[in-house]
Amino acid sequence: MAVGFEPSKVRGRLSSLSIDKLLKSKKNFPRTPPRLWLDGQDDPIETDNQGLPILKLSHPILHALESCTNIRQFKHVHTQLVVSGLFQHSLAASRVVKKLCSASVMFPHAVYVFDCLEEPDAFICNTIMRSYVNINDPFGALRFYHERMVGKWIMPNHYTFPLLLKVCVEIGSVIEGKKTHAQVVKLGIEFDLFVRNSLIRMYSVCGRIGDARMMFDTGPELDLVSWNTMIDGYVKNGEVGVARELFDEMYERDIFSWNSMITGYVGTGDMEAAKGLFERMTYRDVVSWNCMIDGYARIGNVLVAREFFYQMPLRNVVSWNTMLALYVRYKHYGECLTLFDRMIDGGDVRPNEATLMSVLTACANLGRLDRGSWVHSYLKLNRIKSDVLLSTALLTTYAKCGAVGLARDVFDEMPNRTVVSWNSMIMGYGMNGNAEKALEMFMHMQKSGPTPNDATFICVLSACTHAGMVFEGWWCFDLMSRVYKIEPKVEHYGCMVDLLARAGLMKDSEELISNLPMESGPVLRGALLSACSTHSNSELGEIVAKRLIELEPGDLGPYVLLSNIYAAEGRWGDVEHVRKMMKENGLQKEFGSSQVHLHEFKFESFAEQGSVHRRNMLYSMLSEMGAHVKLSCTDSNMM
Repeated sequence: MAVGFEPSKVRGRLSSLSIDKLLKSKKNFPRTPPRLWLDGQDDPIETDNQGLPILKLSHPILHALESCTNIRQFKHVHTQLVVSGLFQHSLAASRVVKKLCSASVMFPHAVYVFDCLEEPDAFICNTIMRSYVNINDPFGALRFYHERMVGKWIMPNHYTFPLLLKVCVEIGSVIEGKKTHAQVVKLGIEFDLFVRNSLIRMYSVCGRIGDARMMFDTGPELDLVSWNTMIDGYVKNGEVGVARELFDEMYERDIFSWNSMITGYVGTGDMEAAKGLFERMTYRDVVSWNCMIDGYARIGNVLVAREFFYQMPLRNVVSWNTMLALYVRYKHYGECLTLFDRMIDGGDVRPNEATLMSVLTACANLGRLDRGSWVHSYLKLNRIKSDVLLSTALLTTYAKCGAVGLARDVFDEMPNRTVVSWNSMIMGYGMNGNAEKALEMFMHMQKSGPTPNDATFICVLSACTHAGMVFEGWWCFDLMSRVYKIEPKVEHYGCMVDLLARAGLMKDSEELISNLPMESGPVLRGALLSACSTHSNSELGEIVAKRLIELEPGDLGPYVLLSNIYAAEGRWGDVEHVRKMMKENGLQKEFGSSQVHLHEFKFESFAEQGSVHRRNMLYSMLSEMGAHVKLSCTDSNMM
């Protein structure tokens, strides 16, 4: 025995049944030759010397079975098989089960048909187990094996155990894998190459890379699949160096071998090694290119990732999605939408849910309501069923673009809502100045929605802050810790400081910062400083600003706010001193900008940009427009 695992007994009600008994068992069910017919014909079908029907694939009834396109036709042919007695023939039975397993709607009948068979074979069992795996029900496959295949003493074959090992991988159970391995050894098929490769994969995926290597080393025969499976196992277990040693020993490599090693180096961030292998490849498929793009995306090298993307001879949806997600991650939202336009114009690849998620994120951050609505229309036109993540992204886009009504429509149409969906709706109401609706939504969430989390209270407190609702803010802040046992974080305290400071309660805000259970960070003091600037509280603002400059001398915000406080009081000498400090620290105030989107055109203007002559022209034009408006109003009143 290559690996010293003890064979285990089958679980449940069949625990006394072992592979030994299965090997020794012989079941013979008496059968009498039935009267055979098809489509009303009484001519008997040819039988063998024991009186059993001789059935071939060319038989008309099997041809009729294969031609069935709906359940009604299938039931008609199935009835003929049962009445004629052909149903108990192994070939007919296997074809019936295979037909049932080919459609998910009819699959539940396959097990029932199996139970009606007198002598089902391993092929039928394997077909049903494979169908369980295909419909993502690995536990159903395992249960079928124990309760029916072993229960009916049906001898497994070398196709059965790779299926079982795949099930063990799906459920992540190395214990079931060991039991299957023990049965393989007991049946004497541990040297079957197909079974051995499945064992290598099972052990490596389940994290038992040592056992996988033992199976690899003790195999009398190995093929390219064995080598690739072992290399892939080392890569997925983080042992890229050992995988490379095995890769260099290979006498033959295919595209999977190269891609596995490149994936390993990408996972460790060693893009130099990945690029070296990539350049050595004589043939590269789309996976090879995608690995390189993903690798450079992970380390944040947008330029190189984009260079690889445009060099690709062929792209799939993963290629586009990787670049779109990369642009979104590094806030290149305009480039994201431009690339998406190229994807749609090309027409070769259809966007999927991941594509639209990136696009909606870009739309939300750019305020592109028109593009967000286009995505919504695209979903409806192509009948793409939005999952909860995509619907939440669409909701967030509408909310950030100010279309709260459309956001609420999306929210109401969602069959399932997560806490993120509720938070996005509350945030949408709050950021668009409707704090009452935000609180109403929060109350509704407490009654019929999921349990609020810390992000929920940040959304609610932000809504109260923008509306100046001090009492409601304190109530929510108390509710968070008293009822939901959520410990307030710096972000929650920041909302409360901002709420109190905006309401002019500067002393209460400062007292809250002083009594914090954690170290007050720049966020809290920045909120207080902003309020000092708004309410012209130069004394407190000066103290807070100087403290912030000490904590983060490279942050531009405190300098600007302190300068504004001095300027509001006419302390121009202090303003000049602050600007001198900014210059010494290499800081420069960035000009503000405004963007206006009109159809497909974007207009962007910057503060302090342009010549005096152009500014004078602009002001002159505005004055002229104002005069025309006044004249129009005067004429209307006279009429």
